[in-house]
Amino acid sequence: MPFFHRSGPVSRPPQRGRARVLEPMDLPVLRALLDERPLENIFISSRLDTAGLSPAALGCHIWGYFRGDRLVAACHAGANLVLAGDDPAALDAFTDRLGPRRASQAIMGPSSAVAALHERLVSRWGEAWRGARSVRSHQPLLVIDHPPAVPGDRRVEQVGAGRFEPYFDAAVSMYTEEVGASPLDATNSYAAHVRELIGTGRAFGAYDEAAGRFWFKSDIGAVHRGTCQIQGVWVSPELRGRGLAVPAMARVVELARRRYPVVSLYVNDYNTAARAVYDHVGFRQAGELATILY
Repeated sequence: MPFFHRSGPVSRPPQRGRARVLEPMDLPVLRALLDERPLENIFISSRLDTAGLSPAALGCHIWGYFRGDRLVAACHAGANLVLAGDDPAALDAFTDRLGPRRASQAIMGPSSAVAALHERLVSRWGEAWRGARSVRSHQPLLVIDHPPAVPGDRRVEQVGAGRFEPYFDAAVSMYTEEVGASPLDATNSYAAHVRELIGTGRAFGAYDEAAGRFWFKSDIGAVHRGTCQIQGVWVSPELRGRGLAVPAMARVVELARRRYPVVSLYVNDYNTAARAVYDHVGFRQAGELATILY
């Protein structure tokens, strides 16, 4: 109920919120927040499916911002900062918590929230957050929940363990081209990641027997319930412009939908060729994300 004085009603001021690290007991309220925008939040949801809210299992904390008993925003504070919700006061609180020493390699999430957090971090903490290698402010979030609009290329198949090496080569080429840096390091973490994708049946590709290499690849990067997110779509550079990507991507949708009826992905707004491919396959826009890479 509003307050009243002689000139009429006066709205109550907004309730002050509080930020804290989320604990296992907070899992239900975090799930409720993520389920408000399931496509946007599939990365965090998929991590919870695997590791729950244990920092030891996650390898990082997830911070939450509460107004009263209601969780209104969250921040996965690991190698990737991933946002859920866009409450301005929550972004202020997350900025305070993150501090002047950047440990994350990327900021990801809804485009408005990523831009607002980045602006706060640069303004508050300066140099560590200023030197982004790439700012991808507008990444349409696309979805398809029906058969593709065109026939799939049957040469695209689920990749088996026996073809790890050529698939790994294609994955490294894709990553280097997309991110602008090699994923290879002394820990071999990227190789372990690709092995996991293949082992869980989430890697797809078209293999050229004569050349001994993949000319197309794609994989499922995150899953939650009946939804998956496609990542790492790549066609060998010398074969681009020949109309191969549309039927290859349609086949990925066919294969993915055998397990996950809803297939999503996001794409840079300036990548007109990729956007045309996804339009032809039958994807529609369902939101907009952003990524800032360091």
